[in-house]
Amino acid sequence: MEGRLPDPGDALTGVDMFSGLDPDARQRVIQAAVPRTYRKGQLLFVENDPGESLIVLKRGAVMVFRTAPTGERAVLSVVRPPDALGEVSLLDGAGRSASAEAIEDCQALALSRHAFIELVHANPRILDAVMRSLGGLIRRLTEQNADHVFLDLPGRVAKTLVRLAGETNAPMVTIELNQSQLAEMAGGSRQSVNQAIGSFASRGWLRTEGRRIVVTDLSALRRRAGMVDR
Repeated sequence: MEGRLPDPGDALTGVDMFSGLDPDARQRVIQAAVPRTYRKGQLLFVENDPGESLIVLKRGAVMVFRTAPTGERAVLSVVRPPDALGEVSLLDGAGRSASAEAIEDCQALALSRHAFIELVHANPRILDAVMRSLGGLIRRLTEQNADHVFLDLPGRVAKTLVRLAGETNAPMVTIELNQSQLAEMAGGSRQSVNQAIGSFASRGWLRTEGRRIVVTDLSALRRRAGMVDR
């Protein structure tokens, strides 16, 4: 039986959560969703805000974090297309469990909780994708906790850079992120992170260009992070 190719103009192409839907159901999702744009540095939502929508990221990157009473941030994840965020609040109807900030200019689709629940009732297999998404979140948090136990700060910085670089075989990768944000992600002070970056630069693994970090030896960073090189 010949498979049907996805419509290249379909706004949900590549989004795992909706990949099992038939074309008509996908179109209903698209019609119910609201296009959103976020500028770099803009907050998408804040902890305890009403969990009113699922956000499907189409372009850019979003940092998900918790904030301590002292104002310090603990970064939980960085979301890139075609992933979605905000599914936890959609499921339990409670407030947002974390905050989200665009670290690049972003384009997204926002699907209201009401529309999402109706969609789940009509297409129960979407729950499988939601559970996989939540499972991935739990695995990332578990790994993050383990990193703080087993990796020193330079190792965590290296691992953070590898994750930000994403899946690429390019000889150089440019990461637009200031060192305060990198410190939040790696769980260290800005001064200590700067020292780690300087050490990596002296080894030829990367270079800094203003607020940008240009990774020139991703394999070396993977080894420093204790990750198996591809």
